[in-house]
Amino acid sequence: MWYVVHVSTGREAAACRLIEERVDPSLYAECFVPRRSVAHRVGDTWSTVEEPLFPGYLIVDTAQPRRLRAALDRLPDFARLLDVDGEFLPLDDEEVAWIDAFTRRGHRVVDMSHAVVEGGIVRIVDGPLVGKEAQVKRINRRKRRAVLELRILGRVAEVPVGLEILRKPR
Repeated sequence: MWYVVHVSTGREAAACRLIEERVDPSLYAECFVPRRSVAHRVGDTWSTVEEPLFPGYLIVDTAQPRRLRAALDRLPDFARLLDVDGEFLPLDDEEVAWIDAFTRRGHRVVDMSHAVVEGGIVRIVDGPLVGKEAQVKRINRRKRRAVLELRILGRVAEVPVGLEILRKPR
């Protein structure tokens, strides 16, 4: 089961490395920070960078959440397994399926997608968003991002992912 771990924002990768170094590997199958590839502009130059998909959170696949929580409590950095009234809530099958549809084990990154505009309609032609246009809530062409609406842990979140428009309308 996948569980969400709250960590200090900006320290997601460091917290995941700390878990991999100091927590007994028999307590978890995978620890990862879901990431997204996005275009970033510096001056007149665009480059692709990776950033956390959910800042301040990472995911751990474990069958032993109570033992994992005890191990996290012994870490020198802040890392707290999310719970509600002491009950650990795993991601549900739909949430896991969403992350698995856009990423894969060993590469938990939502890669950039590419789109064309034809007759005023955006059609995604390459990347993880192909065929998932219905999930796109809005597009920010200036920042080269698509905003998806995702339900995670019972809340609706707007999640920006990379989307580059290859052709503009004429």
